[in-house]
Amino acid sequence: MHTRTLGDLAVGAIGLGCMGMSDFYGPADDAKSIAVIHHALERGADLLDTADMYGTGRNEELVGRAIADRRATAKVATKFAVRRDASGAFLGISGRPEYVATACDASLSRLGIDCIDLYYQHRVDRSVPIEDTVGAMAALVKAGKVRRLGLSEASPATIRRAHAVHPISALQTELSLWSREPERELLPLCRELGIAFVAYSPLGRGFLTGAIRSTESLAPGDYRRSTPRLSGENFDRNLALVDAIGKLAAARGVTSAQLALAWVLSRGPHVIAIPGTRSLARLDENLAAADLTLQADELAELDRIAPLGVAAGERYDAGSLAATNG
Repeated sequence: MHTRTLGDLAVGAIGLGCMGMSDFYGPADDAKSIAVIHHALERGADLLDTADMYGTGRNEELVGRAIADRRATAKVATKFAVRRDASGAFLGISGRPEYVATACDASLSRLGIDCIDLYYQHRVDRSVPIEDTVGAMAALVKAGKVRRLGLSEASPATIRRAHAVHPISALQTELSLWSREPERELLPLCRELGIAFVAYSPLGRGFLTGAIRSTESLAPGDYRRSTPRLSGENFDRNLALVDAIGKLAAARGVTSAQLALAWVLSRGPHVIAIPGTRSLARLDENLAAADLTLQADELAELDRIAPLGVAAGERYDAGSLAATNG
């Protein structure tokens, strides 16, 4: 696995998003998920991404069990700020300093580790100055509970203010062939400040792979059934984009997923992709993209078929979208 730099840490250019192993995408098998995590670590996909809100803590516990005997090879990234109750209901966002400390201790306990490699604020709390939140996160670094700090879905202005308080090692934001907005400001800003850009949902929540031809193929309760881009007329319009990507991938002799991931990695040497999967075969397919270099004509064709703003529909519902770019 090729490596890229996250602060002072070398990690695989492709990591593993673990969210779907516990939440949002229907039922999962913990034993199979742990096998996927183990295989990812063996292949050098060592950045494991979780959050306290995924499965209301269950995902952190799962990751903790998976790395219990291989902590030395795992780079653990988790997040705080999005609050949920025991039933999974969303309670809002908190960046209050006292909550930062409490949330970190809870994550450490669930993960079964004594230090988090990368600790993100999952969403920005607009009611709390970012300086106060990052100040509390910096105190965790000083206490030895956290090694590096990150933000997720933050605006350029917020990133600059946060970085002035304590170095920000990573920004995690959605980036894919149908979510290219970060190319405008965020990618250049991260390059300027020496911040790694961690691209989540680089495969459009699985849609860009071509595997989802109908929402009926998704499990009952899979939240993608109700997302704007997979709803109503938007689904068919976006499927045309997927088919165009598939044709280009076939011409190159790779899969749509590999083409889409290679495009994400081509956005800059500071970009790291964290596709999620619960399948060993899909994991190997995804990781092969790290060895794929797209040619100038292929990049030009992707610009033609997937320009900025190509997707039909917003990437989140109105409520969730309002929490981004904080």
